[in-house]
Amino acid sequence: MPRINLLPWRETQRKDRRIKFLVSLGGAAVAALVATFAGYLLVDSMINAQSARNDRLRAQIKIVDKQIEEINDLESQKQRFISRMQVIDKLQRSRSEEVHLFDEVVNTLPDGTYLTSFVQNGRKLKFEGVAQSSTRVSNFYRAIDASQWMRNADLEVIESTAKNDNAGLNFKLSADETSTAADDEQAAATSKPKRAGHAGGGA
Repeated sequence: MPRINLLPWRETQRKDRRIKFLVSLGGAAVAALVATFAGYLLVDSMINAQSARNDRLRAQIKIVDKQIEEINDLESQKQRFISRMQVIDKLQRSRSEEVHLFDEVVNTLPDGTYLTSFVQNGRKLKFEGVAQSSTRVSNFYRAIDASQWMRNADLEVIESTAKNDNAGLNFKLSADETSTAADDEQAAATSKPKRAGHAGGGA
């Protein structure tokens, strides 16, 4: 019976398996490299896209910051304009008040009484004058408290100008100017009831 030598066939088969294994290993390595490279490209693309979005956001933030700065500047300009308008309005009303005040002083001054000095310091008014009698000074006092433009009359001095009582009386009197520029709440809080008759005892 003839003998068949299988060693060459097995060796060939072993070489084929080794080649297939190496080919498979090489293919897996190539696939891994391709996957890694594709992953790298994907991540790099995502990073670039995110960087582009960040750049756009930063640009938009700068635009918004500039707009906010412009709005704040406009608000400051608005406040300055409002302040100037308030000052102008106050000056306009103050000018009108001064006219009314001097007119009111003339109207409240009784007959037989004349002023030698009239000084205004802010809202404080100082009157100095001569009256024929204390009754006329008292009338002047009450007229000030009843006035729309003056209040809080305060008689400081009343004295005879000479030994002869017919010569007249020197008087000094102070009062406050009423401001129509004040708001209603402040006017209500600071207003006082009329004190008619307070100086009547000296009449």
